Amino acid sequence: MADLFDTVPRDSAGAAAPRPLADRLRPRSLSEVIGQEQVLSPEGPLGAMLAAHSLSSLILWGPPGVGKTTIARLLAAETDLAFVQISAIFTGVPDLKKVFEAARIRRQNGQGTLLFVDEIHRFNKAQQDGFLPHMEDGTILLVGATTENPSFELNAALLSRAQV
Repeated sequence: MADLFDTVPRDSAGAAAPRPLADRLRPRSLSEVIGQEQVLSPEGPLGAMLAAHSLSSLILWGPPGVGKTTIARLLAAETDLAFVQISAIFTGVPDLKKVFEAARIRRQNGQGTLLFVDEIHRFNKAQQDGFLPHMEDGTILLVGATTENPSFELNAALLSRAQV
């Protein structure tokens, strides 16, 4: 097992590439996640979905720093899905079209895609609606993260197709 003070890895140019402490402490498996037992335990919603091999689209809601991104990344690893991360702040419709097309190609080649959308509440109603056909046909498994109450910030159609 690596220790926090191991030798710093080098980048391709030979310079030190230090990783922040939070990144070095990040869980590498769902069993290492601390403080989310209510959702990850076998009795919790994510634990039950994983045990049944039926992960559905999700909206993860909580304050910054509770592990929404980490859990999404680990869910993808646990279910052998390609992990694609975008931010609603920096992503527009042309970018989404590219993401959906890449996911469609992955699906044709036998691999699913977990699309993680950070700050999903920042997308407008039309942009949120753009996810629906891709969720419905299985091109993507959507995991959205928000610090805002999804009942007020996400449209009803999107919420009806995801677990909060």
